[in-house]
Amino acid sequence: MSRIITEQDRKRKETAKEHGKCMMTRRQFMMYSGAAAISASTVSISLYPGTADAKNMKARVVGYPRKKIAALGDFKDNEPIDFNYPDDGPNSSCMAVKLGGVRAGGGVGEQRDIVSFSYLCTHQGGPLQGSYKVVGDQRILGQCPLHLSTYDMRRHGIIVSGQAYESLPQVLLEIDGDDVYAVGLMGLLFGRDSNL
Repeated sequence: MSRIITEQDRKRKETAKEHGKCMMTRRQFMMYSGAAAISASTVSISLYPGTADAKNMKARVVGYPRKKIAALGDFKDNEPIDFNYPDDGPNSSCMAVKLGGVRAGGGVGEQRDIVSFSYLCTHQGGPLQGSYKVVGDQRILGQCPLHLSTYDMRRHGIIVSGQAYESLPQVLLEIDGDDVYAVGLMGLLFGRDSNL
């Protein structure tokens, strides 16, 4: 067997000379690259001792505004309430809806069926106003007029179909007495590099 390997190595070297390339087996590549990685990490640790000290730093915490959306009595089953959040700037149009007793991820209220989402498709920012649908026990927002993306309102706005690859940003809700408040966002609003 060693003779076969030797013969293969000889042929590989001849081929490498003809092509002017390094002809290495996958096994050789993995062994050499692993050894190189270990060597590099050992050298960097020995050349720069004590440079990986952790420092205590204060975290920068940015709070979302607390904004009243509506009273609990204002919610009618499967009728969205429109509002802007977290500000009145571009791409801040949102909706809140009571899903008619269908429990949802992030839902509030007695039945955990009041949820809120951004109205802009995460693919190219297509408007989703007026596209809320009830299909059996499904609660869907979409289809987006640009590329037909649809989102499942029961499962944190996850993409169901279409070109989008991210869930809709979900507005986090809180109930205080008889009032429903928007208190934060889960996900980045379309067209922004920061929600605030």
